[in-house]
Amino acid sequence: MAPDVRSLSTFFAQANSLVVLSGAGVSTGSGIPDYRDRNGERKHSQPIQFADFMGKKSSRRRYWARSYVGWQRFSKAGPNAAHHALARLEGAGKVDTLITQNVDRLHSAAGNRRVIDLHGDLSKVRCMSCETTTERADFQTALDVANPGFHAAAKQIRADGDAELTDQTTTAFTVPDCESCGGIIKPDVVMFGESVPKARVQDAMDAVDRADALLVVGSSLMVFSGFRFARRAGELGKPLAIVNRGRTRADDLAELRIDEDCADVLPAAIDAALESGERRVR
Repeated sequence: MAPDVRSLSTFFAQANSLVVLSGAGVSTGSGIPDYRDRNGERKHSQPIQFADFMGKKSSRRRYWARSYVGWQRFSKAGPNAAHHALARLEGAGKVDTLITQNVDRLHSAAGNRRVIDLHGDLSKVRCMSCETTTERADFQTALDVANPGFHAAAKQIRADGDAELTDQTTTAFTVPDCESCGGIIKPDVVMFGESVPKARVQDAMDAVDRADALLVVGSSLMVFSGFRFARRAGELGKPLAIVNRGRTRADDLAELRIDEDCADVLPAAIDAALESGERRVR
């Protein structure tokens, strides 16, 4: 057994109740890119700001054109070995709550049931006036109808489902308003410059308070939205393990730090911990 796998397996075996905090690195094995390089620096320009989306029709047009193209690939992504391993860990009674910064819902698709989608769910859209929520797939159909013959080749798909398109490509794109009230339709996710709902943050913080330990997987924690939970665990003296390629903002708080891809380490470590637990029961 590789040393990293052995160390992580021991971490799992010693914790009766874990909180898992996941980031974009968990989903790279599903074909969804992450945001940052090994140094924690952004690979692309910053995603759209909430104020720009709400305040400028041109920004909304650009966002939805990119999302329209990106959704065609993003929506087809499925859980990878890391997602399935974490679902097995929850099934064995080891996971109190899984907090994810991702908006792809792949943890739920893999079988995790106690999931907090910290930054929302890209499979839904919401009217900002009447708050009607509908399926993103249905809005994709509405975009199809409003933009017959629209074709654009994406250079790359981002972790938030956006495609890299030129501004010239998006100028003629048409975005439907809410069918119920004519309001602005927004993806049901937390954009940059927008606050995570307080109740959602509190639920996640309560889970960290209840748990024996915190596991961070696939996140650099450079954004405070996720880092606060690692900081909380440190304040409470709870063990913290981090599995992530490259440096993270909480490296100095971790008792176990593994610089590897999640899918390369998690399945073997989780299976080893669960097999060890079964032997002890026998």
